[in-house]
Amino acid sequence: MPQVDDDDYEPVFKKSNWGTSRYVYNPNNPVGMALIILSLVFALVMMFLMEERKGPFEPPKETPWSPQIDDNPTYPWDEDPYATPPGGTTPMPSPTP
Repeated sequence: MPQVDDDDYEPVFKKSNWGTSRYVYNPNNPVGMALIILSLVFALVMMFLMEERKGPFEPPKETPWSPQIDDNPTYPWDEDPYATPPGGTTPMPSPTP
């Protein structure tokens, strides 16, 4: 079985040649090349979805407005001015001329 030196392998990431201390994908490594291709495909798909307003970029569907059930509740003391509300106080009837 042949022995493989660690010097034969290229790292997945390498330092940038632009004078910064950042790391970039190494296209000489098969995993680095796959990461480059996958990130480009992902960016293109996201740009297409944004342009066509599909997927997570789809605007919400507008629904017609309808009132909630409790928007206009009726209570038993609304009908009879002398009825006792749940709080226990008797409302004063409005004076009639």
